[in-house]
Amino acid sequence: MDDVYVIGVGITKFGARTNSSVKDLVAEAVVDALDDAQLERSAIQTAFFSNAAQGALEGQHAIRGQIALRAMGFSGLPVTNVENACASGSTAFHLAQNAIRAGAADIALAVGAEKMVVGDKRALLSVFDGGWDVHEPERNLEYLAKLAADPEAPKNEGKQSIFVEVLAALARRHMNTFGTTVEQIAAVAAKNHVHSQFNPMAQFQKPMTVEEVLAARQVTSPLTVPMCSPISDGAAAAILCSGRMLKKLGLSRSVLLRASILTGSVDREAGELEKQIGRLAALQAYEKSGVDPKEVSVAEVHDASAFGEIAQSENLGLFAYGEGAAAAERGETTVGGRIPINPSGGMVSRGHPLGATGIAQIHELVTQLRGEAGQRQVEGAKIAVQENGGGFIGFDEASCVVSILERPAEGRAA
Repeated sequence: MDDVYVIGVGITKFGARTNSSVKDLVAEAVVDALDDAQLERSAIQTAFFSNAAQGALEGQHAIRGQIALRAMGFSGLPVTNVENACASGSTAFHLAQNAIRAGAADIALAVGAEKMVVGDKRALLSVFDGGWDVHEPERNLEYLAKLAADPEAPKNEGKQSIFVEVLAALARRHMNTFGTTVEQIAAVAAKNHVHSQFNPMAQFQKPMTVEEVLAARQVTSPLTVPMCSPISDGAAAAILCSGRMLKKLGLSRSVLLRASILTGSVDREAGELEKQIGRLAALQAYEKSGVDPKEVSVAEVHDASAFGEIAQSENLGLFAYGEGAAAAERGETTVGGRIPINPSGGMVSRGHPLGATGIAQIHELVTQLRGEAGQRQVEGAKIAVQENGGGFIGFDEASCVVSILERPAEGRAA
């Protein structure tokens, strides 16, 4: 199989984009990626479009990608629509690289977009609550009770997404098992809010202290508002190409995609950490890429809550189980620390437009590996790892993507 490279990335500002439609956001991100890759639209041979919410929020239940891309001038382009909950964007990216490795295309576009800042709260909640088995709500709650070691199942009163309870349950189990403290979780959130002040595309750009994070309104114990990802509008795009096409294009800023793994969860008990979906995906990605976790320079991980960053840093093997929280509190995951995580600000501060999130992570890592991240730049970044999960089944996310990328080699025709 031919090598796969990321040759262009684009992103919009995340946040409340009141005057921008899904079509507008897609056009903004894709044009940015095309300009970055120095390509015309006619160079794109296939596209994978990710979106999770437009059906519920706008009634556009089908052909979302065809409509958004046709509106910006693409004609005759084969488009595959991708919905994989919060992992939709990463899944689109994974499928784009599959198309290239299979020889079905030499240049592929992965783009994700969401327009989620709407007035219809009931419709918005339905987007999140559809991320687990809607036919077995009581069983879902029983899993949550076991996960958090609570004597009674949580009760969802419809005021917020049940996924907030999932995130809180995961945090409480880690606290009960390893002694993780709420202060350590707050340290992760504060770190990401500090990082995001240097990301002009982030939804929030105001630094926060640990004390400010702890003093904020509680959502569900132990999580406060700044520990949770916000509702966001936005889009992100990535252009991938084959090694043989790379030689023809003669560019110089390509990033090598060493591996991209999409996997699903397996049946496990709550305490079987080595069977967690993020761990399984990471092990496959490291094996396929030949990369050791100790070689990773920078990571972007799924922090729908600040605790999620702790959990995924351990699943990725960047820290041993039970040690990620203390490492974050010591500053090891801050830019300038041993292994910076979420220099973009992460989902809690950069924002979380579901279908765009995974590709936004790729955007950040490509920027880091090129050495173009400005004040949030990780010095000497060479190997980057991305993790993005979506949905929930049993004790785990339903899907997870882990991708590993490598800095451009000097002299590479890219």
